[in-house]
Amino acid sequence: MDRGDSRTRFANVVIPHLDDAYSLARWVTGNRADAEDVVQEACLRALRGIGGFSGGNGRAWVLTIVRNAAYDWLRKNRSPAVVHMDDLEAVERMRIADDATSGPDNPEAALIARADEAKLDAAILSLPTVFRETLVLRDVQGLDYREIATITDVPIGTVMSRLARARRKVIEMLGVDK
Repeated sequence: MDRGDSRTRFANVVIPHLDDAYSLARWVTGNRADAEDVVQEACLRALRGIGGFSGGNGRAWVLTIVRNAAYDWLRKNRSPAVVHMDDLEAVERMRIADDATSGPDNPEAALIARADEAKLDAAILSLPTVFRETLVLRDVQGLDYREIATITDVPIGTVMSRLARARRKVIEMLGVDK
């Protein structure tokens, strides 16, 4: 495959999924800047490997590369004993921008909703990585079980089990009645 074909194929297969790639990387790394580094590395890997893409599910292919790049990045840049916190200032800036565009009529309701979102984000971020990524891939990215199994390289039953455990743990942390 010549260079022009690779670039065109990259543009058609990878570029449409960059928002999902960044979202997954941010959830896995727990940090905006780290997620940007991971997506950049994943794009380089995708560009190098685009000739091997068989034309199946492009989104799953890209997210698999992002997931692998994220885990490689974590192994290289973080001690397993380090507990990370999200880039809370960046999250708050995004929420303020979202509020400005959505403009809820009731400031009190907006404040309560923002506090609930922060609690949910914190609960998700506190999950072990394998549960967090499964939850994010299903409930944030909207992938089906088969796609998640492909991306994470585990059986569908494992995906279902991890998702159930992740949801149960988030519910426990939020103190929500079942």
